Amino acid sequence: MTTTLPLRHRAEQLAATLPPLLVAAERVAATVAQGVHGRRRVGQGETFWQFRHYDMGDQPQSIDWRQSAKSDMVFVRQMEWEAAQSVWIWRDTSASMAWTSDRNHQTKRDRTDLLTLALSVLLMRGGEHVALLGSGLRPSNSRATLSRIAVLLESANQPAEELPPTLPLPRSAQLVLIGDFLAPLPEIDRALRYYGESGVRGTLLQVLDPAEESLPYDGRVRFEGLEQEAPWLVSRVEAVRGDYAKRLRDQREGLQDIARALGWGCAFHRSDQPPQSALLRLYTTLSQVLA
Repeated sequence: MTTTLPLRHRAEQLAATLPPLLVAAERVAATVAQGVHGRRRVGQGETFWQFRHYDMGDQPQSIDWRQSAKSDMVFVRQMEWEAAQSVWIWRDTSASMAWTSDRNHQTKRDRTDLLTLALSVLLMRGGEHVALLGSGLRPSNSRATLSRIAVLLESANQPAEELPPTLPLPRSAQLVLIGDFLAPLPEIDRALRYYGESGVRGTLLQVLDPAEESLPYDGRVRFEGLEQEAPWLVSRVEAVRGDYAKRLRDQREGLQDIARALGWGCAFHRSDQPPQSALLRLYTTLSQVLA
C-alpha cells in the first residue's frame, strides 16, 4: 500500500489547487441536482439493473438471498438509479502511453494516471461515486475506494487497452475517457458510440507529448513504435512536417466531431503543460455536458 502514496499524494495536491468555491460551483452533483445524477431519494427510478457481489459497507438487508443461494457467493441487487449517479473513468493503458520525448516531462501514462486520480479525489469530495471502468470495483466515494483506485493505477499487471472496453453501464451514467486517441477514427467512433447510444453521457481528454504535436526533429530520423509497428525511416523529417500536422489536425477535428455527435465534451492536453489546466478543463467540460 505504501507504493501508492506518491501518486495519491500528488493527485490530492493537484486537486487541492482548485478553489473550493469553483469546486462547489462546478461539481457534477450541483449541475444536475434535479436530474438522475446525484439522486439520493428512494422511490425514483428503482428499476433493477444487475446483481453484484456483496461488498464491505453494504447493508445486510440489501442481500438477495435467492440469488445468493444459487452459488457460494453473496449477491446484492443494484438498482438503476444507484448506478446512474456514478462517474466511471477510463484511461489508456496501451504501450505507447509509456513514452516521453524529454526525461524532464512525465510520460503520457504518468500524466493520465495523475489526472485520473486527481479527478477521482475532486468528485469524491463533492459526494460523487467513482469507479474505474473495467476494474470490477463498484462506484463509491469512500477513502478505501480511492486507495484501491490508486493501487490499480500503479499496478504493472494491467491489460493494454487503446480504447475503452464495451461494458454495460446504466443509462445516464457519466463516463470520462483519458488517452492519446491516436487509433483510427472509425474504431474510436465505434467504441464511443456503444456508450453514447446506450444513453451514457461523457467527455474525453486527449493527452499528447509535445513532440507528437510539433514533430520537432530534423534530418534523417528512424522512428520506432512501442506497439510492434514497423520502423519508419524518414530521410528529411522537415519535409513531412506539414503533412504530419495536417493528419494530427484531422484526427483532432474527427474526435471533436465524434464527441459532438454524441453530445459529449472533448478537450486536449499536452504532457509538458501544468496538470492543473487539464483538470480544470476536464471538470468544466464535464459540467457543461451534464448541464
